[in-house]
Amino acid sequence: MKTTHHTTLIRFALAWGIGSSMLNGSLLSASDVVWPGFLGPERDGWVDHFQPPVEWPKSLNTVWQVEVGKGYGSPLVANGRVYQHSREGGEEVLRCLELATGKEIWKQTYAVPFQASSGGERHGNGPKSSPILADGRIFTMSSLGEISAWDAKSGDRLWRRDHRKRFPKNHPNWGASTSPIVDGDRVVAHFGNDDEGALIALNVKTGEEIWSQGSDGASYSSPLAVEIHGVHQIVDWNHRALVGVDSESGTMLWEFPLPQFTSNQNMPTPTFHNGQILLGGENRGIYGLEPVIKDGEWSVSERWFQKDVALDMSTAVINGDLLFGFSHYKKGQLFCLDTTTGKVRWRGPGRTGDNVAFLSIPDHVVALLDNGRLQVIKATESALEEVASYQVADSPTWAPPVLLENGLLIKDQTSLALWSFE
Repeated sequence: MKTTHHTTLIRFALAWGIGSSMLNGSLLSASDVVWPGFLGPERDGWVDHFQPPVEWPKSLNTVWQVEVGKGYGSPLVANGRVYQHSREGGEEVLRCLELATGKEIWKQTYAVPFQASSGGERHGNGPKSSPILADGRIFTMSSLGEISAWDAKSGDRLWRRDHRKRFPKNHPNWGASTSPIVDGDRVVAHFGNDDEGALIALNVKTGEEIWSQGSDGASYSSPLAVEIHGVHQIVDWNHRALVGVDSESGTMLWEFPLPQFTSNQNMPTPTFHNGQILLGGENRGIYGLEPVIKDGEWSVSERWFQKDVALDMSTAVINGDLLFGFSHYKKGQLFCLDTTTGKVRWRGPGRTGDNVAFLSIPDHVVALLDNGRLQVIKATESALEEVASYQVADSPTWAPPVLLENGLLIKDQTSLALWSFE
């Protein structure tokens, strides 16, 4: 295990304006930082606890690195702890680590006999879903589509729900990838296979079903909890359509058909901004959609559509009124798009890679490429402007990163590492 010297941490603290009171404890504990799930607290990638430095460091320090197994799930952070869901052999594993040191606090393992279908072997057997943390409970989705609730403090499993009797082969062809979301007393996820399924809300305490909506098959996208025209709703892109569902009752409000067909999968999570839902699919461009309500009836207005860039697996993020994403055209291109008009402002060079995981910070976008390179770019519409770049892994990096107040967590193919800015 690698560690930094205390003098390096003190220099870092002073450079970033960290108070002397924090020097008495672990500078890297970031006990006030909470990162509860995929793309952060609002599932939008925005990091409100991080302030970009005046001058980005030339390199980063590895504080610790531990083997945790395979999988694409995001690390979670709360109360000075890190939680990681992964796979070791035929078992899925949920770990709790001490954020400051990487020391294991508890570990739970359980059998998940999943085997990736043909064409998905290079992505492994998962889990590909990101867990979510709320009110002292962690909710995980296995590659087989089972959802479990765990006590965050002790690691005890509180309940488990398996919908395979209701939906035989309870996952899309290449395994469950949707990340559950917690909304009030409900944990919501889309269960099912390619042909049939449902968006289901479960009681966070008991796992009992609160409501079930629709019969559409599951996709690889994850749901959002948003408010549109004063109505709190779950936005879900399933195998057939983008839908808006009343969060309290499970009533369908509106839909926009955009089905998965042939090899064009419904994978990225939609982005919500200024009342618009920005939806992009493999080989199908990007839409600017606005759900509207008139005389009690909902409909969806297509504000714009462009086909010059398209989202494959990567979920885009907002900075200002700009959308920053990764198009799979030309073997992978970073891009910037105006959310008001849909006009593409710039495209980066081709052959960038297969996937990018994004976070958004003041005036910048942080992009973790699947080759282990972390790129910091200016959040500007004029051109692609890189301000810093770091190699943070020697193996593929598909899991979303977590940005702390003074460092970041990177999950590569088999390990989890804490890096600090020097």
